[in-house]
Amino acid sequence: MDNSNQTTAHEFIFSAFPTSWVDSVLCFVPLLFIYIFIVIGNLVIITVVQLNVHLHTPMYLFISALSCLEVWYTTSTIPTMLTTLLSQQRTISLNGCLLQMYFFHSTGISEVCLLTAMAFDRYQAICCPLHYPTIMTPKFCAQLTLSCCACGFITPLPEIAWISTLPFCGSNHLEHIFCDFLPVLRLACTDTQAIILIQVVDIVHAVEIITAVMLIILSYVGIVAVILRIRSAEGRCKAFSTCVSHLTVFLLFFGSVALMYLRFSATYSLFWDTAIALAFAVLSPFFNPIIYSLRNKEIKEAIKKHLGQVRVFFS
Repeated sequence: MDNSNQTTAHEFIFSAFPTSWVDSVLCFVPLLFIYIFIVIGNLVIITVVQLNVHLHTPMYLFISALSCLEVWYTTSTIPTMLTTLLSQQRTISLNGCLLQMYFFHSTGISEVCLLTAMAFDRYQAICCPLHYPTIMTPKFCAQLTLSCCACGFITPLPEIAWISTLPFCGSNHLEHIFCDFLPVLRLACTDTQAIILIQVVDIVHAVEIITAVMLIILSYVGIVAVILRIRSAEGRCKAFSTCVSHLTVFLLFFGSVALMYLRFSATYSLFWDTAIALAFAVLSPFFNPIIYSLRNKEIKEAIKKHLGQVRVFFS
């Protein structure tokens, strides 16, 4: 394609948002409350874990790290969505779009790695209980968490650097609710090269997701095998209850992510693209604090304890 007479787009226009003011406000209000709940809910979990010494175990330290990533994960997209809903311009600069893609995917990949590390932790706790304290030491847990974050923040760099070199000289209407690889790549004014690049991005995401899913499944196969050998029903329930929250978050997060990225060259309608994007960018983070607080007895008791202390202080 000859791009000599075309100018490179320096900003994109979000075209997937409602066009009327009333519909925009109707979307803005619940999205704002969801974002506030996500931030406050995860900050409460982080604070409770830090303030209670008996929660300074690998499982809760990983939950605290996951909550921290959830705050950054949602902050990379939802504030922009909120601003766009109330704005008439509905634009984002090319550099802003690249930054949003980077932080959204870096925190998302970090979460994928951390959920895999949490599966490994549960496997060690249930399958190797005698060696668990010597394997999952605080130092090793910190190194594992930092490795997950390092992997997450390094992996998207080549893709972002490569997309930044592409010419965007055609339409600048981004048919999505935030900047993501495939919607942005569709705007690149290249011919067969664009198709190849999109397929490469699809394959990279597919390998990342499938690898993490396989590792988590293998961990749970070992866990289930050990649990089934426990003779008492009470013992089996107690062993499995420590995995329920992680398993629920895993299914919720990976289910929506797989719908978005394990589709190769297939395309969805704008409605389904938006619905699936909301599922893994908004709804999954919304349910995570609920899952980890309502289904976890120790976190619930710690929250009640501190709420009681706050009431006494103000009274």
